[in-house]
Amino acid sequence: MTRGERSVNLPLHLPPLPERLSHRLSSCDSLPSLPAAAVRVLMLARHGEASLVDYAEAVEKDPALTLRLLSLANSSYYSRGNVESHTCREAVSRLGLDTTLAAVMSFALARISTSALNLDSLWQRAIIAALASRHLAARLCPEKAGMLFTISLLQDIGVLAAIALNEDDYHRLISSTEGHDSLVAAEQALYGCDHALIGAWLAHSWGLPVHLVRGIASTHGGLDFTTPDALCLRLSGPVADAWLSGSPARAFVSLLHRFETLGDVLPVSLATLLEEVQSALPDMVQLLDITAPPKYDNQSLLEEAQQHLFRQALSLTARLDTQEVELEMLRQGQTELEQRSRRDDLTGLANRAWIESQLKERFRLSREQGRSLSVVFIDIDHFKQLNDYYGHLLGDRVLESFAVALQESVREGDLAGRYGGEEFLVILPDEQEEGAMAMASRLTQRLSSQPMVHAEGVPIHVSVSIGIACLEDADFGNAREMIDAADQSMYRVKREGRGGTATFRGKL
Repeated sequence: MTRGERSVNLPLHLPPLPERLSHRLSSCDSLPSLPAAAVRVLMLARHGEASLVDYAEAVEKDPALTLRLLSLANSSYYSRGNVESHTCREAVSRLGLDTTLAAVMSFALARISTSALNLDSLWQRAIIAALASRHLAARLCPEKAGMLFTISLLQDIGVLAAIALNEDDYHRLISSTEGHDSLVAAEQALYGCDHALIGAWLAHSWGLPVHLVRGIASTHGGLDFTTPDALCLRLSGPVADAWLSGSPARAFVSLLHRFETLGDVLPVSLATLLEEVQSALPDMVQLLDITAPPKYDNQSLLEEAQQHLFRQALSLTARLDTQEVELEMLRQGQTELEQRSRRDDLTGLANRAWIESQLKERFRLSREQGRSLSVVFIDIDHFKQLNDYYGHLLGDRVLESFAVALQESVREGDLAGRYGGEEFLVILPDEQEEGAMAMASRLTQRLSSQPMVHAEGVPIHVSVSIGIACLEDADFGNAREMIDAADQSMYRVKREGRGGTATFRGKL
């Protein structure tokens, strides 16, 4: 092996790189490299038991990166009320591990520059795609939202490797193609694969976790017969491409058609998605310190796109038009039924059946991928007495207010649900005991400072008994055993006087 040559094989279940391209990449001495802080964070990401404190200590050795994380944590998207994060540890706790990894990688990669190509457009596409993927995942597979955000943000890093192989030739390739699909086709002709697979190779050479490497490799492809997470990834790029198109209204025509076609599995409108992405863009632009993508009046833009789509539809017969309207109404009705079936009618939180099914799936994934998982069981103290004294109508108002307080105390990617009566359950993916205790502390502080309701002008506060079980606490055989462990811990608090938090210690 020559000097500077590296031997990197892609993980199993991924197609191999063409032999000639693999050799060129392995011997290229100008491939982008990561700064020390990013390398430290990646090493932690590969260690399933790394804590938030470990991540914070790795990040805070880079002052510039620390400032960016604090800025992101205190942005309007991630802030919790008026409470600011002042330390790296607080910022990492608020953002969560997936978003911290994405922020570290994006900030590191944004420092890479090349003389032949302005990378602003690359990062603009990356952040729009990442935000779109996260918002789509929030509806389709919420437990994977942070992971899909990271993958989408990194989906075009293969372009950096291609530039390093032959900067001038690749610049001409980009200049001569129109749109991302055309670039992928040109790469296939030139290399025998596209930059998604090249990006997976580069990510693997950096030591990114295997599930991220595989995700980057799968960002290109069709939308038929795919999983919810792949759907989020493969829609995010076209959303970014249409946004950055020279004629966005025409570009969004095909997206409008895709969203209508996927209406039975995609419970979000394109208009809502664009508004959510646009509201979060300023914070991401500030994080990467790049030129902001264009800002649109989304309503006018989609109205124009809809007009284009309508003109295309004029060639259809009246019968087909009528059938499409009827099918759309059925799809909307089905989506509404599915959403209602997952939600508790009173609180709007996940219902017991949905949160149990999500915990079962998260338990399986955490076991398979060696990741952390915590469960928090919450019971409102003396709720029966409150109901008996003030009546069930006021009791319901307390439950509604408590659900709001609980939802605002968890982070993005967590799932809070009503388990039954005055009992609630929270799933904290990728979180160990320390993070679960922090979430419990945020909730109890909020309850102590804010009344749930007022009765005859008197503020009514409630306290809670909280039990915590973490995947590392015992050799749990299934998700049900984790719930039972958290429930036992909660009842220990009840026996000791209520209004406290306990973690699982012992055997089931």
